[in-house]
Amino acid sequence: MAKLLTDTEIDAELADLPEWNRDGDTLVRIIKAETFPAAIDLVDRVAVEAEARNHHPDIDIRWRTVTFSLTTHAMGGISPFDVGLAHAIDRIALG
Repeated sequence: MAKLLTDTEIDAELADLPEWNRDGDTLVRIIKAETFPAAIDLVDRVAVEAEARNHHPDIDIRWRTVTFSLTTHAMGGISPFDVGLAHAIDRIALG
């Protein structure tokens, strides 16, 4: 089983995730889509990836703005699962 990342490890991971910020025990990224349907499509593509990983983000949709929040609830903090999904969301957002 994965372990929670230390503050130093989280900072190092965020260096490779420039669009993400840390908010306590959560990694957060806000993405503005061109249209509301594009925002929903982004969420749908992330949902497929999250389901495949069995690791699911908290998602907030406000018109064209989608906020992804990642934390490993079962462990109470940020784990490698969150970092991996953050990288996947970045790849999906570019596609």
